[in-house]
Amino acid sequence: MRFRDSAIVVACLTAAAGCLFVAGSQLDYINGQRRQMNLVRNEPLENAPPSLAFATVAMGAFRGLVVDILWMRADRLKEQKQFFDAKQLAEWITVLQPRFASVWEFQAWNMAYNISVCIPASQPAERWRWVKNGYELLRDRAIPLNPTSMGLYQELARIFHHKIGSVSDDAHKYYKLQLAAAMEPLLDSASTGYFDRLAAAPQHLEQIASEAAVAEIITALRGADEKFGDSEEFAGSYLLLRRKPAAFDPAAVKVIDAFRGTQALDRLDLFAKAWQLRNVWKLEPKLMRELNGIYGPIAEKDPNSHLPLDWRHPAAHALYWSVKGLQEAGEKEYSVDETNTDRMVGHSLQELFYNGRIFVYNAPPDEAAAEEVPLGGREIFLRPDLGMFEPCNESRLATLAKYKQLDAASYESLQNGHRNLLKNAVLLFYQAGLEKKARRIYDRMRQLYPLDEFKSPLVVFVRNKIREELNAIGVNDAKQMVIMLLRESYLRYALRDDDGAFGREKMAREVYEDYQGRYSDQHRIDLPEFSLLRYFALIDFLNDWQFPESLRRSLLARIKLERPELAEQLRRQERELMEKAVDSSQ
Repeated sequence: MRFRDSAIVVACLTAAAGCLFVAGSQLDYINGQRRQMNLVRNEPLENAPPSLAFATVAMGAFRGLVVDILWMRADRLKEQKQFFDAKQLAEWITVLQPRFASVWEFQAWNMAYNISVCIPASQPAERWRWVKNGYELLRDRAIPLNPTSMGLYQELARIFHHKIGSVSDDAHKYYKLQLAAAMEPLLDSASTGYFDRLAAAPQHLEQIASEAAVAEIITALRGADEKFGDSEEFAGSYLLLRRKPAAFDPAAVKVIDAFRGTQALDRLDLFAKAWQLRNVWKLEPKLMRELNGIYGPIAEKDPNSHLPLDWRHPAAHALYWSVKGLQEAGEKEYSVDETNTDRMVGHSLQELFYNGRIFVYNAPPDEAAAEEVPLGGREIFLRPDLGMFEPCNESRLATLAKYKQLDAASYESLQNGHRNLLKNAVLLFYQAGLEKKARRIYDRMRQLYPLDEFKSPLVVFVRNKIREELNAIGVNDAKQMVIMLLRESYLRYALRDDDGAFGREKMAREVYEDYQGRYSDQHRIDLPEFSLLRYFALIDFLNDWQFPESLRRSLLARIKLERPELAEQLRRQERELMEKAVDSSQ
């Protein structure tokens, strides 16, 4: 019996040793798989103080305690406005706890909002570098490690929507120009089906190189310039060659010239753009195409079709990452992050409606070279895109339906936002001279929200909204309101947005007539004649350094050529002012 027991013990020990040996032999493979799947959390810190490096290794399972201490320290540094030191601590925390989403959010926010504004507005390129660092951190590092963290998508969308897209930062125009300039070479709005072809483009260089005609171009470029030797950098180098050929060996430029106009070069060009979108901007063309079809502006000639979104616009990027977040992390238990991300979708679409049309004006080289010209002779103007109203409105209605049963407080808040959207839409379409569309929106609003303020006819409602702004203002404020509307009209006319220009001029006249009609018998000082205010607005526009000189000159030329009666009125007004000035001096 004793022998039998001993044999069992020996057999068990032998089996245990065998299992341990087999398990140990698999350890390297398992660790390799964990690294490939981004499951390794204990990477060593780099450039950390010896005390911190020792603590993280020595404490082993107590790394969480180290993280807590670092987090408290980083929060204190943030309160003391020592943002650079807080950033360094946050970087260490992300290495220690890469699944800790809050630290990624903090670090990105710190760079984009705190560190960027520590740099003077006179150095917009340096500010932009920190804003860019913030969104790239979330997009390229945090989200791949935490693909189901809704808050990370929301924070990434917020940087695009608010930091880049709003006007809160003194350098916001520079940010918008940089984003537009980077995205524009990757887009082709004039080509039908462009996003379909982008989505179908090969994802790897080896795939496109399997086509004999394209392979010939790739081989020729690699032989012409060593910059094309790295497969991972090939697409970026190719796009740079197309934009800045002087940065490459002239032999590479000759290769492009030799294949110019061929189908093979077009195929390579499409692959490079799709590769850049996927690998640099992390934008999947298939999802971009899907968003174009759902949220793109309504085509003027075909109300049933959508035009592509303007992917140069920061709000388009905010929309993409918000929708991506809802797709990747939204089908779980309801959370506040989901509500906020839904709101971000609405805010992004609303911004594309209010300010979705981008005009980038490039001054002539001699003018752009002048030191006093801001932004190197480039200027960016954002104006409403009325085609975005229906997609924006439909999205708001869908969100309202979602939250009607889900969250009463959010539903009421969203209703208020939707009502304000409709009120603003009525004014925008009316100002643009599209009274029929404004009336349809107004009727829709009265059905959804049967409130007393919507019981009056459309014209009365619009005038009441104007009066709300005029009620507490004096003659100088009213005069400035009219002049600003006329200035906006001149700007739109210069940018050839004729509908918007005439709509603003019509609104300026209505404001003028409303003020005069209400206060002419109340012992208030009357406004100057409308023709005089129009002249003042033109002079104000022409003397505003924010607008490129060539844009101002082209406005005058267009007025003289296309609206001679207005040009004559302006000349007459100028002569009258000159005569009055002479009389008063005598």
